[in-house]
Parts: sequence; C-alpha cells; structure tokens
Amino acid sequence: MIGLDTNILARYYIQDKSDCEAQKQHKLAKEVLESGKPLMVCLTVILEFEWIMRGYYHFKTTEISSVFRHLLSLPHITIENHTIILKALSNFENGFDFADSLHHASYKECEQIVSFDDKKFSRRSKRFGLMPPVIVPK
Repeated sequence: MIGLDTNILARYYIQDKSDCEAQKQHKLAKEVLESGKPLMVCLTVILEFEWIMRGYYHFKTTEISSVFRHLLSLPHITIENHTIILKALSNFENGFDFADSLHHASYKECEQIVSFDDKKFSRRSKRFGLMPPVIVPK
C-alpha cells in the first residue's frame, strides 16, 4: 500500500494551469491515483486537503464535498476512518465547519464534547440535534 501526501491529492484534483510545474505534477499525481495500486489517505491529510481547497483555492462547500465523495468512492484507496469522514462530510454539507464536523464525528463514543466555540460549533450541533452534545463550560 502507498500512502498519499496532501500535495498529491491537491495536484490531482486542482489543476493550476498557470504554473508549468503544477501541470507536470498533475500528470504525475494522475498516474499515481489512477494506477489501480492500493493507496491510503490518512485523516490528517484529509483535514489539510480541505484547508487547502477552502483557504487557498477558495473552493465552495459543494466543490469540496464533491472532491471528497469522489475520493471516498475509489475502491483501491483506503481512507483512514472512512465512516468518520462520511459523517463529517454530511455535517459539513449542512453548514458546519469541516474541522468541527470531523471533531464531532470522531467523538461519537463520548457523552459530550466541551468547547468554547459557542456560536459555530455548540449552537449548530444543538440546532441539528447532534449527539454527543457540544457543551460550553461556564
């Protein structure tokens, strides 16, 4: 199995036609991802890749979701915590921050999550009835 770094995914899914090196790397990334060889993407790469798409390339939620759903559908690629990523993606598509969605999905065995993020994390999770609840300590 071959582990993939964030930049391989970025070059595969994001075609920067203004940069010759990026175009060359896109072709190489395409060869790797479409080789059919067993590949793996770890959870930290997923988180970093979302940040790159959103923060650097200004992808919209629907575009990020589409990229991740495609990646998750590839049978020769193992995604660390596949089920957690799917749950996080669902919450992300409903308006949650991706990192918060990932945190929440990862804490599914906990009775509650404690955070100082009252507006975006705690209130949204309560509005959607997500379990475990996100509690703001007072």
